[in-house]
Amino acid sequence: MQNLFGKKGLVTGAASGIGREIALQLAAEGVDLFLWDIDEAGLADTAETVSLVGVEVISRTCDLTDPEQISAEIQYLVETWGTLDLLVNNAGVAFYGPTDTMSAEQWDWLLAINLHAPIQITRELLPLLLNRPEAHIVNVSSICGLVAGARFSAYQVSKFALQGLSEALRAEYSRQGLGVSSICPGPVTTRLFETAPCGRIGKKTPIPPRWICTTPQQVAQRTIKAIYSDQGLCLVGWVAYALYYLKRIAPWSLDLAHRLGRRKRMKKKAAQLALHSEIRPLKTQAPESRSKAA
Repeated sequence: MQNLFGKKGLVTGAASGIGREIALQLAAEGVDLFLWDIDEAGLADTAETVSLVGVEVISRTCDLTDPEQISAEIQYLVETWGTLDLLVNNAGVAFYGPTDTMSAEQWDWLLAINLHAPIQITRELLPLLLNRPEAHIVNVSSICGLVAGARFSAYQVSKFALQGLSEALRAEYSRQGLGVSSICPGPVTTRLFETAPCGRIGKKTPIPPRWICTTPQQVAQRTIKAIYSDQGLCLVGWVAYALYYLKRIAPWSLDLAHRLGRRKRMKKKAAQLALHSEIRPLKTQAPESRSKAA
C-alpha cells in the first residue's frame, strides 16, 4: 500500500496492547478507524486518544465468540462507510497448561476468538476489500504460529492456522492488489499471559521476563512498515528471529530440547507402573486368602 492517508480501517482487540498501539499509529498516518473490543472501558479510552489526532473513529463493543454479533457489526460498518481499505485481525487470547487437561469449552473459546473470528471477518469483508484499488489485511499472529513449544498447544494451533490463512490469501489475491501480512512477534509486554487461564492446579500462567520481550509500540511500528512494503511475513523481536532461523537451520535442536529428561521420566513412570501392578494382585487376593483360612 503506497499511501495510508485517508484510508479506512478496522482493528479488532483495540482496547489495549498491540491493538491499541496499531490503532494509534494508523491514526497518526491519517487512517479513519473502526475499533472493536469486548472491553468497553479500554475501547473508549483508545477511541478518545485516537480522536485527538483528528481522524474519524467509531468504537463498537463486539464479542468475537458470537458469530451473529460479528455479522451484525460488519453490517453496521458497511452501512456506515460502505467501503474498507484495511483490516487488522489482532484480537487474541491464550490458555496455558497440559493439553490433556483442556476441556472442549476451553478449546472452543480460544479457537473462536483466535481463528474462527478472523476467518469470518475476513470472509465477510473480502468483497469490500477487493473492490478497492489497493487494500491490505494484517493478521497479528505470533512466533508460536511458526515454532511450537509446550503447554500452549491451543494457542499455537490457532496461530499456525492463522499463518496458513495469511499465506493462502496472499497467494490467491496478490494479483488483484490485495496485500496480506502476518505479524509474528516473540513475547510482548502485554497482558496476554496475565489474563491467560492456567490449566495447572494451584499455579498461574508464567510471564516471560522483560528482557526477552518486545513492546506493543515496536510491533505496531513494524506492522505499519509491513503494510507499506506489502511484507508477507514480519518477525518482530530478537526471540522471534532466533527461533525462526533455528527451526529452519537446525530443527533437530528444538526437538532435542523438548526431549531433555525424557529417559529419566520414562524410567520413573515405568517404575510407578510396575509398583502399581505388584500392589493390585495383593489387594484382590486378600479376601480369598481370608476365606480359605476360615
